[in-house]
Amino acid sequence: MKFTRRQAIVGAAAGAVGAAGIYELVDQFTGSSPDRASATTAFPEQHLLDGVRVVDLEGVEVLVPPLHHEILTARVTAGRGDLRTAQSELEHLLAQLDADYAPSPAGLGVTVAWGLPYFRRLTPDALQRHLPHDRRAEKPVVFDAERFQSDPFDTRLESNDVAILLRSDTRANIDDATKRIQASKLFELTSIRRGFAGGGFEGGQSLPKKLAVAAQIPGADLIPDTSELFLGFTSTQRAGMGPGTIANFETLGYVDFRGSDYFRQGTHMHLSHIHEDVEAWYLNFDFDERVATAFKPGLQVKQNAQTVRQGPKDVSTEADVHRDFKRSGQMGHSAAIQTTSRLDRDVVAHDGTVFPKGTAIPVRADFNTLDNPFAWSEKPDEIGVLPAAGVHFVVFNPTGDDFRRNRRAMDGQLEGKAIKLEARSRPQGFNEVLSTTHRQNFIVPPRRHRSFPLAEV
Repeated sequence: MKFTRRQAIVGAAAGAVGAAGIYELVDQFTGSSPDRASATTAFPEQHLLDGVRVVDLEGVEVLVPPLHHEILTARVTAGRGDLRTAQSELEHLLAQLDADYAPSPAGLGVTVAWGLPYFRRLTPDALQRHLPHDRRAEKPVVFDAERFQSDPFDTRLESNDVAILLRSDTRANIDDATKRIQASKLFELTSIRRGFAGGGFEGGQSLPKKLAVAAQIPGADLIPDTSELFLGFTSTQRAGMGPGTIANFETLGYVDFRGSDYFRQGTHMHLSHIHEDVEAWYLNFDFDERVATAFKPGLQVKQNAQTVRQGPKDVSTEADVHRDFKRSGQMGHSAAIQTTSRLDRDVVAHDGTVFPKGTAIPVRADFNTLDNPFAWSEKPDEIGVLPAAGVHFVVFNPTGDDFRRNRRAMDGQLEGKAIKLEARSRPQGFNEVLSTTHRQNFIVPPRRHRSFPLAEV
């Protein structure tokens, strides 16, 4: 095979930094891990990390995510007769990781999420008895993934048994966890998905800019120097992320546990991979249109600002979205999703916590990637030769239907009255430069049931 100049350059860069490829550059570029508060709390929820730092960017509080991320998807190797033994082995492995690393970005965050194929094949009867139901949707809290209006026709709907999310400021911690998981022989890996986040909060050039340039991504030179994401805007505003346990099944009252507390303190996880056309984003959209597309039409922000306030008072209603679209012919990404992803009234949670109107519900854990679409796959024909800008999108919601409502709103399918838009058209905003390659839904049990859930029932 004859390689282009770009392929040769990128291949040399990846080869020069060892087996982990271009992601080894994260440590070289950052020099040292960010300062973190000490963390000792392993929450009952798997998806929550202790010791997450908050910084001020342009007058907005922003969460500093872990630098390194990796997701392992896999099939379970055990049959029904071996499931209890496998459960004990995996819990021992996870407990050892907990003992060796603090449950924080400075140590190692481990989240084990389980897909419906696992439950249907190995614990079908127990699933019927213990799976919570969504009161609003009148269906289970987790269901098979679907293609949405703006998804390409070939978006793959996956059927993995398990997805293991690993997060840390230290690459070696994740590598150690991955080696232990693989050595256990409990799983057959189906994919490895790698990426990074942050890196620009301490000043200087950010990781997305540095790695995009190193990988020769088209449009890399157009990415702002301090951008948290390839597409330029900060995404981890504290007010834009669900606080505390808001995404738990039990918190907002969306879920009927049907007499079983097995999955209490659990949540729903959606996992997808999305390609980003960085060059088209910066060449075809000027700054004002990027603001209108990412947030809402007519929003006035400082020229070249990256961190835009997204507090409860900035939340758009359906009426706002319709009015803006009628006036401008555009639909803002954040504005549309806020119609379903923010509380429409003050809510008192089951434990007495008061969540004010406008509070964000989803807890996102997405991260930048140069995978195309994965770092490794059991299907080698789906791996591209060159790195590609994208995001591994990970989000925790109180139910699968809650995620579905948010994603439909992104396409203009608002709950009151839909905005008719051509799929992936310019008025649909982000969708013109985004292309989803894979999707799957998972259930994240509480920490006490993270290992082969329902095997003991």
